[in-house]
Amino acid sequence: MVKNVTTVAFDADDTLWHNEQFFKLTEARFAELLADYAGQDHLAERLLAAERRNLGPYGYGIKGFMLSMIETALEVTENRVPGKVIQEIIEAGQEMLRHPIDLLPHAREAVEAAAGTHRVLLITKGDLLDQERKLAQSGLGDLFDGVEIVSEKSEATYRAVFARHGQDPERALMVGNSLRSDILPVIGIGGWAAFVPYHLSWALEHAEAPEGHPRYRELADLGALPGMLHPDGD
Repeated sequence: MVKNVTTVAFDADDTLWHNEQFFKLTEARFAELLADYAGQDHLAERLLAAERRNLGPYGYGIKGFMLSMIETALEVTENRVPGKVIQEIIEAGQEMLRHPIDLLPHAREAVEAAAGTHRVLLITKGDLLDQERKLAQSGLGDLFDGVEIVSEKSEATYRAVFARHGQDPERALMVGNSLRSDILPVIGIGGWAAFVPYHLSWALEHAEAPEGHPRYRELADLGALPGMLHPDGD
């Protein structure tokens, strides 16, 4: 169990609903479009390098991913990429932006269970419009006491978010699928963190789990969260 927690914060993408799988599918389509110019592994390396380079100016999300794909296509073809390929990259990104939300198992039950006894926040990073769209389509929006869409998840970000909601970090629990973004920064400011692994992960989110840390927990899925918050069933 976790002790003296009064606020439970949830990540969104790949914690409450599927997200990364659509990036993987689009990246596979991207590789097919450029198969005549670069092998899949080489192309993946170049795309990841572009994404890392572009996090500063573009931030996280589908739009930055689209621009990174276009930039990579120009690089690997030495600016000879056909206009039709650029058009298909844009269309693939637009399709991602229109994709309906698919909640992960136990997502609604976990948020409802937390909301019954705790202050509940959503803390997610990415494109503002896209994250607002996904939250609206998820049907979970009314369950949250506060929603924070941030450009980066750092210790400073979490301190500021919890302060805005009148919460001491030591009494907050963050639930998420990213060790780098959801777990380590919250533990770093004295909070609790519950890691819920997703079957796919983005290379730029990789980090080592803080095994043995007293405020770190790992859950098989969101179905285990109510039992962690209410071990006696109350």
